[in-house]
Amino acid sequence: MTRKNNPDLPLADALQRAADNAGKPRAYTRREITSKIAQTSVAALATLGLGTWLYDRETARAEPLIKMRDHRIARPAGAVDMAIARGPDAVENVRKALKAMGGLETFIKPGERVVVKPNVGWNRLPEQAANTNPELVAEVVRQCVTLGAKEVWVTDVSVNKVEQCFARSGIEAAAKAAGAKVVLPGSTGFRAVAVGGRVLQTAEVFWPFVDADKIINMPIVKHHGLTNATMSLKNWYGVIGGHRVRLHQEIDQSIADLAAMMKPTLTILDATRVLLANGPTGGSLDDVKRFDTVAVGVDEVALDAFGAGFLNRSPSELGFLARAVAAGIGTLDYKSLKRVEL
Repeated sequence: MTRKNNPDLPLADALQRAADNAGKPRAYTRREITSKIAQTSVAALATLGLGTWLYDRETARAEPLIKMRDHRIARPAGAVDMAIARGPDAVENVRKALKAMGGLETFIKPGERVVVKPNVGWNRLPEQAANTNPELVAEVVRQCVTLGAKEVWVTDVSVNKVEQCFARSGIEAAAKAAGAKVVLPGSTGFRAVAVGGRVLQTAEVFWPFVDADKIINMPIVKHHGLTNATMSLKNWYGVIGGHRVRLHQEIDQSIADLAAMMKPTLTILDATRVLLANGPTGGSLDDVKRFDTVAVGVDEVALDAFGAGFLNRSPSELGFLARAVAAGIGTLDYKSLKRVEL
């Protein structure tokens, strides 16, 4: 390879000269040169704080952008918009709420590929209420399998190490036992998607959310240090890769942008155990209170407005809800919807 065709040769020459000047003349191998070049490039990117984010942006530019499909279904006139079930048995609560919505068969058809998206962001036990209740996830998976779904994928792009989050939360074991395929994200498998939001123009979305015929969002109600609450809309952070922390600079609008992109078939809000403080990670059982409630609906803004009450918050206090309403995603007035309380 000639100097003209190899722009890395000047660096190789510099390495060789450094060795000569140190009194240790030797020829650097191709592998050593390549390694040094890679180390220098990575160090430079790390210094600039760009790393993966630059890679994500370039990948997104190189690939044709995908537009997320609308996973909602047409609802018959007079259909229930929200069902709220309370009681000591979480599984019975979700069964009753789904039945009040017309049954899961209203939303899921045989042969469809279904994503069930719990919050599995943190390496925590179920009792710590940082992740969705695994019993609820298992019940929804079982119903999807019984209805003849071709595939049921349970997935989330975790914040802590993904293998630990899925194992310690109990969600991996529960979902697999119920018949789901648990799909853990890695360094690949993300698709460049057009968001078209005010903050997010594009995003790297994990492939099951792109390929699915139907999506069931299963967030937990809990405190969040930046947004005061994390529920249905905030749960969509778990569909994207890259450096999500960059979105915290305009977090309310980022949440609204993602919520406008994701149009789920159904949302199941878990308020069985609620993390009241030190969220979203939690840790202390002193911060957790049982409310033994499950709410199911088709308007995520309304569900979050309802869920805010568990955290002693008014929906009007949550900036991301105001942004979502402005974007036409849903209504804060959940009491105006046709709802059933059980």
